[in-house]
Amino acid sequence: MSAKQLLIIDDDKELTQLLSEYLATEGFIITCCHDGLSGLEQAHNDKFDLILLDVMMPELNGFEVLKALGGQHTTPILMLTAKGDNTDRILGLELGADDYLAKPFHHRELLARINAILRRINIVSQGKIEQTQLCVNHVLVDHTQRTVTCHQQEVEMTGTEYQILTCLMEHHGQIVSKDALSEQVLGRKLSAFDRSIDMHVSNIRRKLAPHSPENKIRTIRGSGYLFLTGDLT
Repeated sequence: MSAKQLLIIDDDKELTQLLSEYLATEGFIITCCHDGLSGLEQAHNDKFDLILLDVMMPELNGFEVLKALGGQHTTPILMLTAKGDNTDRILGLELGADDYLAKPFHHRELLARINAILRRINIVSQGKIEQTQLCVNHVLVDHTQRTVTCHQQEVEMTGTEYQILTCLMEHHGQIVSKDALSEQVLGRKLSAFDRSIDMHVSNIRRKLAPHSPENKIRTIRGSGYLFLTGDLT
């Protein structure tokens, strides 16, 4: 198995140096950028398995980098946010980040989060070899092309949105809890007041809406989400 390529975009040079040394000992190949503009160029020009993206940076901040990526990237992005700043976290998720980790964090927590995301991607990619397509209620997920269409119109999804949509469609007509989605897709337990799954589902709905007259995903208060089969009212 080849070493995983990680891109760190953070203007804290001391932190990036420490993270680079630590993650290198864990077998990762690290590239560092210390401002948003160079980080965006690096993200466009090279293939990475995961991006660590800080919020507050010169040139372009983390939100501007996410906007420039367009919300359709397939490389998972882990946002590094200020501790307790829920606004930053929610905005990052709305703009297409896959998950977030609040500073300051323990290096082992970061490693666990990275490994969980990469392990989830590997499991999903291996598990979709036999079932190449999934079609429910006029939404088609094509695993060979990694595309989503709704009423025959292509819909751009981030990697995490794609995985959540796939999970809901695989269990169409059944309630899928937020805890189950978090563990299966984000690779971690859902903590109190964590709105990650809510924001990702909201993004999916927003992207499907222009192509569908009806909402495909129903919120079941206190339970989770239900992907409608098309014959439910």
